[in-house]
Amino acid sequence: MSAPHRTPLPILAVLGSITSLCFGTSLAKHLFPLIGAPATTLLRVGFAALLMFAVQRPWRAWPAPRALALVAGYGVVLGAMNLSFYLALRTIPFGIAVAIEFTGPLAVALLSSRRALDFVWIVFAIAGLSLLVPRGSLDAALDPVGVGWALLAALCWALYIVTGQRAGQAGGRATVPLGLLVATLVALPFGAGQVGAVFGTPALLAFAAGVALLSSAIPYSLEIYALKHLPRQTFGILLSLEPAVAALAGWVLLSEALSSRQWLAIGCIMVASAGAALAARRGKPVAVPLDG
Repeated sequence: MSAPHRTPLPILAVLGSITSLCFGTSLAKHLFPLIGAPATTLLRVGFAALLMFAVQRPWRAWPAPRALALVAGYGVVLGAMNLSFYLALRTIPFGIAVAIEFTGPLAVALLSSRRALDFVWIVFAIAGLSLLVPRGSLDAALDPVGVGWALLAALCWALYIVTGQRAGQAGGRATVPLGLLVATLVALPFGAGQVGAVFGTPALLAFAAGVALLSSAIPYSLEIYALKHLPRQTFGILLSLEPAVAALAGWVLLSEALSSRQWLAIGCIMVASAGAALAARRGKPVAVPLDG
């Protein structure tokens, strides 16, 4: 067992990533009426790539050709995940979109589990998610296109966990900046036509850069670190905290009130996250060989 895995640092990295991502996404929604979801995605990953290139300077530790292929795959998944989720948010409610997308990491947790106790935490996480989704919204018709985009985001999130772990082990500190560069290229054809208004307004440009820092650069860097030191199933279950943090971010930044049922959901998800944190002390990181 590696030294970082015996400390709470990888768990704190996941929690910090979730918090930054949820608050950054809440802020990003303010850009939708101005430039649309695809352009918001492009600015988010593009600015994050610039920030991470300046901080990490990946040319000083350039990955080998085989590692570059893994990093490129990670970047494609990263770009597709961001774009599809933002497209889903255009036509279906935020809570439902998060609940649908979260089936991706939950599937990874289930497929990676080797102990019966892990399924207990998954049950708590699923219970919390079901409580977060308003019953009235479930009875209403949902836009099938929006649901499709959310399901694609769920698939991409599952692939992100797998490819992120492989890429992080192979590419080192160059993984995040190079992955974000590839993600920018993925989003470019969809959002390039609407970003001009941002570059003509300095305040809006600074706002978009802040969104990128909070919702991409910071969380993805923390997740890459955590993926190298936590079991894959533990990482997936820890992410069960994200809908609760998203609800809190919406309450603070978007004036979305929380019901008693939503607070109960937060409690269930906190139990699931605490159980996963305890399990992480006994598990071993999942080693994925580069040629696997």
